[in-house]
Amino acid sequence: MADVQTLNPADTVARVRGYLVGLQARITDALEAVEGEGGARFLVDAWSKPPGEPLQGDGITKIMEGGRVFERAGCGFSHVRGPQLPPSATQHRPELAGAPFEAMGVSLVFHPRNPYVPTVHMNVRMIAAGHPGQTPTCWFGGGMDLTPYYGFEEDAVHFHRTCRDALAPFGDDKYPRFKQWCDEYFYLKHRSEQRGVGGVFYDDFSELGFEQSLAMTQSVGDAFLKAYLPIVEKRQNLPFAERERDFQLYRRGRYVEFNLVWDRGTHFGLQSGGRTESILLSMPPLVSWSYQRSDAADSAEADLTQRFLVRRDWLAGESAGAV
Repeated sequence: MADVQTLNPADTVARVRGYLVGLQARITDALEAVEGEGGARFLVDAWSKPPGEPLQGDGITKIMEGGRVFERAGCGFSHVRGPQLPPSATQHRPELAGAPFEAMGVSLVFHPRNPYVPTVHMNVRMIAAGHPGQTPTCWFGGGMDLTPYYGFEEDAVHFHRTCRDALAPFGDDKYPRFKQWCDEYFYLKHRSEQRGVGGVFYDDFSELGFEQSLAMTQSVGDAFLKAYLPIVEKRQNLPFAERERDFQLYRRGRYVEFNLVWDRGTHFGLQSGGRTESILLSMPPLVSWSYQRSDAADSAEADLTQRFLVRRDWLAGESAGAV
């Protein structure tokens, strides 16, 4: 087994790590504020990988369950090193196959209780890898996407507008590129179906150089609360009944299918010997499947599939920076 190496200068690692830990804290503090006085709080589980395991490093898993607003919300920070990149990380970088690597990031998935509040996912990360004697290759990835159960046009527009504005300082091409990448990535190929209304997604990104690529990734992370919390505040108290709850659990099944069958992040964690509990914090607490379910053509449930789980230009006619 190759030695696990630290692939980045200590000051760079400390700077990126400090940002990520701070981002995690800001987001979890904001969710506890939404839960309100007497509401659910995050369980904080700090962990470390002992010597001799495939991965070494540490992290902080924060999990909230049984909340007034959030039925389950997981937000994890990890910083790990390993002796060789797993296959999921080298399919686009074959020259790095088998190379030692270092990775750190924040990943979250929030499953709200009210079916009118969408599930959301966000991830920002940095990976560096290189064979002994080589200068390490460093790249970034991340993005956020929204998965509603009942669609609202204004929610999708707000989410996409916030993503676009976060990327605008780094080039007018970034939002359309990353929006298309998100649509193509968060797609259930076995069902020919989008997972949600999308957002932005990028991976293997280094084209702006280290500093600007990092700054872009930080801008995405910083935009998350602005993109999601206004939607939560608008929808969290809408009344719902058993019908809406049943549909929410049914649609959550699609979320589980994507994460287990297609998600590269899940595969990376499991293939590299990551911490299973932390990797699977994205799973909803309750979920159901129905055999060949069919909803009435004029129903709100059918509307989700017909108008929202399709690839759309949610910002048609808007210019960057529009309010």
